[in-house]
Amino acid sequence: MIINEKLSCGVDVVMEQIPYVRSTSVGVWVKAGSVNENQSNYGISHFIEHMMFKGTASRSAKQIAEEIDMLGGQINAFTGKESTCYYVKTLDENIEKAVAVLFDILFHSVFDQEEMEKEKQVVYEEINMHDDTPEDDIHDVFYEAAFKDHPLGTPILGTKEHLASFTREDLKEYVADNYTTGNVVISVAGNFQRQRMMEVMEASFQELSVRRQRPVQYAGEYKPSFLFKEKDIEQSHICMGVRGITLYDQLHYAYAVVSSILGGSMSSRLFQSIREERGLAYSVYSYLSAYTSDGTFSIYAGVGQDKLGETIDVIRKELALLKEKGITREEFQGAKEQLKSSYIFSMESVSGRMASNGKSQLLLGRVYTPEESLRQISDVSMEEIQTVIEAFTDIGRFSAGALGRNPVDLKDWIHG
Repeated sequence: MIINEKLSCGVDVVMEQIPYVRSTSVGVWVKAGSVNENQSNYGISHFIEHMMFKGTASRSAKQIAEEIDMLGGQINAFTGKESTCYYVKTLDENIEKAVAVLFDILFHSVFDQEEMEKEKQVVYEEINMHDDTPEDDIHDVFYEAAFKDHPLGTPILGTKEHLASFTREDLKEYVADNYTTGNVVISVAGNFQRQRMMEVMEASFQELSVRRQRPVQYAGEYKPSFLFKEKDIEQSHICMGVRGITLYDQLHYAYAVVSSILGGSMSSRLFQSIREERGLAYSVYSYLSAYTSDGTFSIYAGVGQDKLGETIDVIRKELALLKEKGITREEFQGAKEQLKSSYIFSMESVSGRMASNGKSQLLLGRVYTPEESLRQISDVSMEEIQTVIEAFTDIGRFSAGALGRNPVDLKDWIHG
């Protein structure tokens, strides 16, 4: 059962008690990600996430790690385009002690200058690792093409140049502006005492400053764009697609069904035609990304350097076939079952439930129960599917990014 509470300071709390498990996960979700950055501070959301673990007024970085390890717990964080999440997971009997550490790093991190310089080196290596992983890098290249001059088009990690410029004052100012009552949601899932958990959170979150209004930045008019990034790698990597829908769009699950049929499984059309029938790629898939202000519907493939053109041609043909013939009833039902299974699998852990509930409350303002989500999948109609197909299969609206040794004219190859 999902319970919605509110602290006296105004912070929303979403709780899901699961009495038959012996673990608890607590996550603090902050509406601060790369979309909240600007040309002077790209990457600061992610860097602050790192620095939160580098020492507080009462605990060193080593003590933070040791305390959680002594409890047999896990503490970590991640940064996305629109949010940052800090979380702990422990046995139910240890959750109060673990939460004390979590709240300490959120409210009392000192952002020591010496620790900052060391952690910058760590993030430099994270950027290097990302750049050395083409299947990660290609999605940033695509987003840079599709979202020109907008924060959605910038990498979450930022750049080494921006990172080098950050000062302690920059971090403190960004936290003061973004880590505020209206931008924070607490999510708790697992086995815990509801009243006691509320008391612990009430005592800690009085330190948050009041909400500061921050308007959503819209990306503006969409125009197809293309970007090739030359890189000495064995494969070529292509990511192509269109600007799509927001988190609030009623066609969300219809898009997910079409994506599943096109490239969401081993039986999907792209997997079968590109990998199984022609042996052009090891990895090929489609995916939907939806945000509060925008989104994308994209196709990815990693292929041999001399197979890029052929692969794009196959994708074009599959899109044309999808537009001309639509989908079969069997594909329609199978895709729905795939989506239902993926959703249920993701919710079969306290961490999964904490994450799903917290992100939904933060970005949508409410939590959908499993029953509601499954019903929304079941209710997708063939009429909605046709609407999605018409929107997605117009190759003239496609943008694209590519990585490889030999630059190519993506616009000519894709638009023909």
